[in-house]
Amino acid sequence: MTDPISRRRILAGALALGVGGLSLSAANDLLDDFAPLSGDVWGATDRTPPESVQSPHGEATVAVDDDGVPHVEADEEEAAYFAVGYLQSFDRLFQLDLQRRSMRGRVSEVVGDALLEDDEFHVSMDFLGAAQATWDELADSRAGTMLSAYADGVNAAMEREPLPLEFRLLSYEPRAWTPVDSLLLDKQIAWDLTGNFDALRQAVVADRLGEGVLEELYPSSLDHDTPIIRDEHTVGIDTAGTEADGDTGDESRSLGSESRSSSREPRSLGRGSNGKRLAEWLSRFESQPGVGSNSWVVSGAHTSSGNPIVANDPHLTLMTPALWYEQHVETAERSVRGVTFPGIPFVIIGANDDGAWGFTNVGADVLDCYEYEIDEDGRRYRYDGEWREFDTEKREIPVAGGQNRTKTIRKTVHGPVIERDGETVGVAWTGLSATHTAEAIYELGRSSGLEDVLAALERFDAPTQNAVYADTDGRTLYAMTGRLPIRRIDGERVGGDRIFDGSAGEAEWDGFEPYGASSWDGFVPFDEKPHVVDPDVLATANQRVRDDPGRYIGVDYADPYRGRRIYDALDERVEAEAPIDPADHRDVQRDLIDGRASQLVPELLEAIESNAADGDRSEELERTADLLEEWSFRMERESRGALVFARWIDHLKRVVFEPEFGDAGLDESYYPSDWILATLPEDSEFFADTARERAFLDALYRALAEIDDAGWETYGDWNTTRAIDHPLGVEAGFLNYEELAADGSRATLKNYRVASGVGSSWRMVVEAGGEGWGIVAGGNSGDFFSPHYDDQFEPWLEGEYKSMDRTVDGEREITFEEGST
Repeated sequence: MTDPISRRRILAGALALGVGGLSLSAANDLLDDFAPLSGDVWGATDRTPPESVQSPHGEATVAVDDDGVPHVEADEEEAAYFAVGYLQSFDRLFQLDLQRRSMRGRVSEVVGDALLEDDEFHVSMDFLGAAQATWDELADSRAGTMLSAYADGVNAAMEREPLPLEFRLLSYEPRAWTPVDSLLLDKQIAWDLTGNFDALRQAVVADRLGEGVLEELYPSSLDHDTPIIRDEHTVGIDTAGTEADGDTGDESRSLGSESRSSSREPRSLGRGSNGKRLAEWLSRFESQPGVGSNSWVVSGAHTSSGNPIVANDPHLTLMTPALWYEQHVETAERSVRGVTFPGIPFVIIGANDDGAWGFTNVGADVLDCYEYEIDEDGRRYRYDGEWREFDTEKREIPVAGGQNRTKTIRKTVHGPVIERDGETVGVAWTGLSATHTAEAIYELGRSSGLEDVLAALERFDAPTQNAVYADTDGRTLYAMTGRLPIRRIDGERVGGDRIFDGSAGEAEWDGFEPYGASSWDGFVPFDEKPHVVDPDVLATANQRVRDDPGRYIGVDYADPYRGRRIYDALDERVEAEAPIDPADHRDVQRDLIDGRASQLVPELLEAIESNAADGDRSEELERTADLLEEWSFRMERESRGALVFARWIDHLKRVVFEPEFGDAGLDESYYPSDWILATLPEDSEFFADTARERAFLDALYRALAEIDDAGWETYGDWNTTRAIDHPLGVEAGFLNYEELAADGSRATLKNYRVASGVGSSWRMVVEAGGEGWGIVAGGNSGDFFSPHYDDQFEPWLEGEYKSMDRTVDGEREITFEEGST
């Protein structure tokens, strides 16, 4: 990787060319307000961590290891988290500030009007109000005390240390950090994982293509045999119990399949509209399609040490600097190491002396959309038989170099109202209430056994997550976290995958208080959510939780390819009666077999052979058939077979769905999943004009032509890290990580999705009470001139790991001394 001296030369060259030398985007003039090319810019090139810091919270020592990971040690937790705040501020201040600006709707204040619509959305949702309500709940708690100490540390570094380069390039200074800002990032995490408007898009599909297409392409439950909780698992709680209000129902079938079959016709939104414009606009702010993760737990019965092992690699948006921040915090009570999101004080995924834990996304439905009868002047909405005034508030959005924008926030009893081009939707989302997730994460780090972990997870309100855990007592656990709404219309339980009549009060969540403290009365109790105590082997990869969950959870599950591959790899080892040691787990995380290829390539080869029998087989097809027959289905950067397959399956989607979707005015964002494509029957209406076999061949012709035109030779020529960029990377490309060839696909365990920039953002394997290994996708520092800006990027790309040792000797130290800052 580039060393700090070379980085200074890169900056010098860019600045010598002037602003135009940074290739400013005409669409996003984010650097129009470049600071003058003066010594002020150069002040960012020599930021050095201090040797000592005054702390109002007491003494602490920090050893920074060779990977830039801080190891914080203090007797008192407040002193430790003040130090954590100082260190995160020094390493990631621009990232912290940009993220909170995004959630507050104040990015335009520093970059101009290029992202004004983004600010308007975030202001309309009033995430700030939800964060403030959460702080009102947590302020007096032990976790709240740590959040305050952390904020003091962030501000101390902000006041004392030179600002990072990005502030100088954009010529602004950050405001003081508050605990509410940390909780805003808590809301951001939850939104990025559960904030989606699937019901709007489904309504558009039903309106444009019909209910039959909706049922065929977006089923409530994918037809596969690899749920998270398998038949051999003993469920630790009664997931087929009674409802929270005492009503019972028929639990003999999945409520996932019940949800749409009992739904009414999907509604339109707004006056004289089918909601397409609103749905497509809101899609800009949703959780990334396909965001997910892998995790699993294996009991000590299958390891040579006799201790259980936890593995986790969250598949989230990859970025520069890295999404995660690794830290180790040791106090008199507990020693915890792992990763957190910059801006959050506590380790989210990691291990302590007694156990290890990880998370993946459930795909639960925790956002509902409502339509309302609204009066002509837009001031009132119909609810419960009467007209009510919208709760309104005007907020000003500052715009650098332009006219400030005033945005009127409108809210109903359910939550915010979003409007676009005359189309209107009301939104209820669990994260808009006061939540205790930050407290749950804090308590996880302090846990000393299974009971502590269960108590912490019960307080984990949002997002809905699959938690896996193992400890030194040999206990293992799977538990679903997060609030799950119970919905009813006229007494009948329904799912949330539709638009509800808000004026009639359909499917309201009892006890939900947007921007306040909820009682959560109308939500599935923690003890009744899927939960397995002491599983021998259990794996999650965002697939459906259980065949018959006993509750409506949602329909936004991932394709089963990753989940099936994990179970196959672990089951094979168990059946061979061979210990599944940490090295085996790391191998599974690096696995490159693409289940889509093993499912579809044989059929493609049959199509080629059938075409040859008709006398229409070209030399190119023959070479391609030979290539695919020899290919191992591994998505390796050096493989040409992987390149052909990757481009073929993307073209296959277009060949199959573009004619009908295109005629309906729907783009690729509406296309169904790869599993639906792979299992679409020959008699589907989507093969009415082009038979399935012909579609396979047409897609292959397109793929081969594209590869030839682009001059690609291997998979890595197309599958590069180009999507992993810095927020200012278009305008200041030197801030991006180097573009390199990558392994993996959206369906492999070593996960990388070049189209969306999503992938394995942190890989971790931990033996409870023993060793651990992990790596972030980039580096632990966000300072462009730090040696730790990108020092883990190439090792991460190559599938390497580093130790998660909680002891450090002989490294650089920072001393935090008692005293006023």
